Amino acid sequence: MVNSVKDIIVKKKITTLKKNSPLKGKQILITRPADQARDFIKALKTQGAEPISFPTIRIIPPRGWSKVDKAIENLSTYDTLIFTSVNGVKFFFQRLKEKGKNIRFFKTLKVVAIGPKTAAAIKRRHFRVDIIPKKFQAESVVEALEKEGITGKRFLLPRAEKAREVLPQEIKKREGHIDVLTVYRTGKGEGNIQEVKELFRKKLIHVITFTSSSTVKNFVELLAEKNISKMIKGAVVASIGPITAHTAASLGIGTDIMPKKYTIPGLVKAISAYFSCSPQDMRKH
Repeated sequence: MVNSVKDIIVKKKITTLKKNSPLKGKQILITRPADQARDFIKALKTQGAEPISFPTIRIIPPRGWSKVDKAIENLSTYDTLIFTSVNGVKFFFQRLKEKGKNIRFFKTLKVVAIGPKTAAAIKRRHFRVDIIPKKFQAESVVEALEKEGITGKRFLLPRAEKAREVLPQEIKKREGHIDVLTVYRTGKGEGNIQEVKELFRKKLIHVITFTSSSTVKNFVELLAEKNISKMIKGAVVASIGPITAHTAASLGIGTDIMPKKYTIPGLVKAISAYFSCSPQDMRKH
């Protein structure tokens, strides 16, 4: 099939971008689950980088559904439904479907999404999003909710088994009622540990990316090195946001790159900007 003029122009632009890209030839370690890393990998490849998939976590269902099922049966008693991740959306709506319920019938229920990806996941399921906070973290969710009023209201939070307690604590402080539901858990990933260790030993990994606290914790546990900072020395560390960076720091890993917007596109942009700097500028980062 002959390419159209438009196809040729697009391909030419991509080829030129790769040649000029500061990420050309950079080997970048991706620690997020393989099935959730496709957009990330695609964006990096577009800029000429060479992503290496090393999923340190996998997403699995909760140990039981009884509490979730009870909340689903009583959805009409809640004022606000809060989602803090795409996985929370996926597992909650999946269970909702299994129970034969349709959230669209709960017209008075307000829905909060912590960021654009989470919001998009909700909208794909044909439901509206009422609130997206300015910053994509729990503290900003609280600020956004305060404008609507928290005292005396009932909130439902479907999330991971292990997560920060900021949101539930702050809502309770403001005399709101919140039910926290475990709709998924994170287990250890199944990346090739020995292969990755060898790449670090040979100094062939230019960037390590962390997109959640769980990816950092499991990265350290999987590699099981006494001195993790020594092993990864020479690689640049990119964390998606301050919470992830804080977790990394607590485990002896310093963060060199953090985007202004705590999203995958923001992370790709920040990594590219980092390598666009002169060597002198890069030392200042």
